[in-house]
Amino acid sequence: MVKVQVKWQGKKFDVDVDTTQPAEVFKTQLYSLTSVAPERQRILVKGGQLKDDTPMGSLGLKENAVLMMMGTVGELPKPPPEQTKFVEDMTDNEVAQALAIPAGLTNLGNTCYMNATLQCLKAVPELKQALDDFQPPAVSTSASASASTDNKRSLVLSLRSLFTQLNESGEGVPPMVFLHVLRQLFPKFAEQDRQSGGFRQQDAEECWNELLTTLDLALQPSDASPSVVERYMSGQMQTTWSTAEAPEEPSTVHHERFRKLDCHIDKSVNYLSQGIAKGLEQKIEKRSDTLGRNAEYTAVSKIARLPEYLTVAYNRFFWKASESVEAKIVKSVKFPLDLDVSEFCTPELQQKMRPVKQHVRNLEDRKAAERKAAAKRPRIDGSSDGSSDGAQASASVSSEKQEDAAPFVLDPELKADVGCNPSGMYELVGLVTHIGRTANSGHYIGWVRKEKGVGGKEPEGKGVPETRHWWYKFDDDDVSMVTDEEILRLCGGGDWHTAYVTLYRAKKLE
Repeated sequence: MVKVQVKWQGKKFDVDVDTTQPAEVFKTQLYSLTSVAPERQRILVKGGQLKDDTPMGSLGLKENAVLMMMGTVGELPKPPPEQTKFVEDMTDNEVAQALAIPAGLTNLGNTCYMNATLQCLKAVPELKQALDDFQPPAVSTSASASASTDNKRSLVLSLRSLFTQLNESGEGVPPMVFLHVLRQLFPKFAEQDRQSGGFRQQDAEECWNELLTTLDLALQPSDASPSVVERYMSGQMQTTWSTAEAPEEPSTVHHERFRKLDCHIDKSVNYLSQGIAKGLEQKIEKRSDTLGRNAEYTAVSKIARLPEYLTVAYNRFFWKASESVEAKIVKSVKFPLDLDVSEFCTPELQQKMRPVKQHVRNLEDRKAAERKAAAKRPRIDGSSDGSSDGAQASASVSSEKQEDAAPFVLDPELKADVGCNPSGMYELVGLVTHIGRTANSGHYIGWVRKEKGVGGKEPEGKGVPETRHWWYKFDDDDVSMVTDEEILRLCGGGDWHTAYVTLYRAKKLE
């Protein structure tokens, strides 16, 4: 790694050059700093202009060497207007743009674990806003602290740039700069496969955890208020330790933050709620001061604070010593599109959430009745979709609106807690799935929910689901649309894509 200075339009930029990579990666780094697209950059080096395929190690760069770059920010000349094309004559990229399908991420060699994770995290708008608002910290006087801060800052800046490219592109985006920074910060993700010589497949959940840990630290406001990760994606767990071997010994209670719930899987677990329940109770042997010896303790955890976005990780991999691999549990574990976790909360939190939870239920019942009434309302041609009269159904819905109009009382503490879920009720908005039999093989895919009429241009034409929402399937840079039916098939039970990480969002209160 060599640090150089790049001069462009009177400005200087310090850039860490990975001498093991081609110039294309270096140009992409400059793109994130200057917004000059790689194809518009002219970088002068000994021997002429730097080409994309030139190995950076061949340039003999010295520490703090100065390079000159020429190029302007702006769009490339636009091609002449295209003639009307039929769908069968379009490229995959043209079809994606016509249907307003979002851009995917190019697989750069077993990077599907990262691609799927990033597409799901991008579904959290508060995180995207925090990235946009990020102001790099002041330079530290400590060399070690400065290096750590620089790495975290680079991760945030490269992720912000990558999300911007995804929002603006109509085709697959190669995440070269972000991947480079990720591997600098976490060398594990740069492990080589001895057999193939390429990069090894990595664990998507591990990538998810490392990213959120880093973003939690890097996006910490200067006023010591909670970061976006702590506020919107972290909860509070209350764990009570006790032992039946010493009933007179007082129980001990601990509070700690959590960013995910674990779904433990064994033969008895068929549903997500069962797996979560198993994950909230554990037994461990430790020393008892009362008994003067080791005793078996039971730790029972209850949720004391729920975040707006709740991550659930499925414990599907275990070490299989006979084959020396992280083998996969393929057992089917059904997960719901709507999740109520209030049963896992402390009695105090349940009491605070009770009126809000009832309000959300009333709201959903009312919306369901409105949809039913709309389906039964007579059509223009005089026909009807149901046997009941549309006017009567509408009157019934109007009556329900009056009944549900009574305001609910939101607990003051929940009202003041920005980023919490005050009802305990969630809806599924993202998944990372895995197909394969071991943790270091197979393939990961991201699935993200899209609400109809919310956010940007709406897809049109054949292939658009006739639903209130649908899902985008991010198979690296191959993006397609699916419905709830296909999502519910991702519960496992065979050699098909299996839910590994699920992301739930708090239900709206209006």
